[in-house]
Amino acid sequence: MNIVISNTSKKPIYQQIFEQISSQIIKGELQADTCLPPIRTVAKELRVSVITIKKAWEELERKGFIYSMVGRGCFVASLNQSDIDEKRNDMMLEKLTKDIEHYKTLGLTKADVIKLIERHYDD
Repeated sequence: MNIVISNTSKKPIYQQIFEQISSQIIKGELQADTCLPPIRTVAKELRVSVITIKKAWEELERKGFIYSMVGRGCFVASLNQSDIDEKRNDMMLEKLTKDIEHYKTLGLTKADVIKLIERHYDD
């Protein structure tokens, strides 16, 4: 598990952690039933609050990426390809919906956005 925190990002730290771990699960870098390190250990390594890590873990569990077992810890959920595709699409749609609203406030048309995506997607 590899997590890099950006203190200059506008995203809350728990969100950065959630996004990185969920991405690692979706890409298969974290295998099903892999035990995640204890919250306190991760908090100490990343030099963030235990509450921040707990919030990220809760979000991962709420969205079905991990499961917890009392007294044993948190583990990567077993996801089939259909589950992975659904979770990836849900995450993309959530972000895209916010981005599209922002683009509309900037006065960009759908054609403008598509052109920009086509121009920059492979960069």
